Amino acid sequence: MTSRLPILFVVLTLALNSMGVGLILPVMPDLIRDVTRGDLANAAAWGGILATAYAVMQFFFAPAVGALSDRFGRRPVLLISLAMMVVDYVVLALAGSMWLILAARLVGGITASTQSTAAALISDLSGTEDKAKNFGLLGAAFGAGFVFGPLMGGLLAEYGTRAPFWGAAILATANLIFGWTVLKETVTDDIRRPFRVARANPFASILSIRAMPGLVPLLSLFFLYEFAFLVFPATWAYFTQLRFGWTAATVGVSLATFGIAMAVVQGGLIRWIVPNLGETRTIVWGFIFNAIAFTALAAITNGAVALILAPLSAFGAIVTPALQGLMANATRDDMQGELQGVLASVRAIAMIFSPLVMTQVFRAFSEPAAPFHFPGAAFALAAGLMIAALSVNATLCRGAAETAKA
Repeated sequence: MTSRLPILFVVLTLALNSMGVGLILPVMPDLIRDVTRGDLANAAAWGGILATAYAVMQFFFAPAVGALSDRFGRRPVLLISLAMMVVDYVVLALAGSMWLILAARLVGGITASTQSTAAALISDLSGTEDKAKNFGLLGAAFGAGFVFGPLMGGLLAEYGTRAPFWGAAILATANLIFGWTVLKETVTDDIRRPFRVARANPFASILSIRAMPGLVPLLSLFFLYEFAFLVFPATWAYFTQLRFGWTAATVGVSLATFGIAMAVVQGGLIRWIVPNLGETRTIVWGFIFNAIAFTALAAITNGAVALILAPLSAFGAIVTPALQGLMANATRDDMQGELQGVLASVRAIAMIFSPLVMTQVFRAFSEPAAPFHFPGAAFALAAGLMIAALSVNATLCRGAAETAKA
């Protein structure tokens, strides 16, 4: 009973981290144009830089933040991160230059690197029989944040470009006060660990790939899929504003429906589809569906159709759990944790490079000097990557079949 309020604080903190990403997506094109006085193509390029900076900070600081929480405790790490999150949102609400916004996003990426600390705190607070159930709350928090973040950002944007950031700052402040009140330290001297630089190495899990060479082709598929699918958060707000003239509110609604559809697919439909199709066929049909959906999004000119296609496109997200299941089944039981670390690192690398590439492609075909006007170019690239993934998968299947015959 005594651990319910601290667990609620952790859930709210992770939801706010997730909301922080989704909240700024609908309003970011207007914010950047307001600051730079440039066009939408230039705003998209800056948006890619900001997203990449945020992801780089998460990648480099996540292991260090977790290690610091083992040394100094969960409470100070989480509360300091929340305080810095408040500062980040206030700076974004007041910033008058892109360099200040970039600095705020760098700080925001560090403050969002608390997933491992939050998970450790949940483990500290949970009994053996409650751990799995409480860990499930973390996934629910991320999902809720991704749904409500864009909605909140889009709706508050009706009151001004900076309003979503003030709203987020108020929510983060309220949660900071709540955490200060209810959160007790769970790291005792019995479990406290000294801080070592080696444990803060963000490349450690990537180096683990050497221990599982048989999975490299499947990891390549995973990277191609993640890289292509990130076209949505990277370019959607810019693409829909340029192509359809959408407001921030419409962008927020479309992203929220996309998040709900992803939750339905990965939390529900996957339990029916994989047992009936098998992991390999699910992956193949997922790639095909994504290639068709991205091609359609690249070509359409009707905003109403795009609003319908947005949640439908999320059905392609079935590839991720199917691929994860295939790799988990191909990995020894004593290497499952190592595999998950590798997958997290591969996803992080995709999150670093995809926004940069996708927004630059959008800019190249949307700016006034473009060789020809094609705002859907980034989605066309994503469709091509899905086709490339299909080709890699077909080669893997042929290789497996030949090995079985031999």
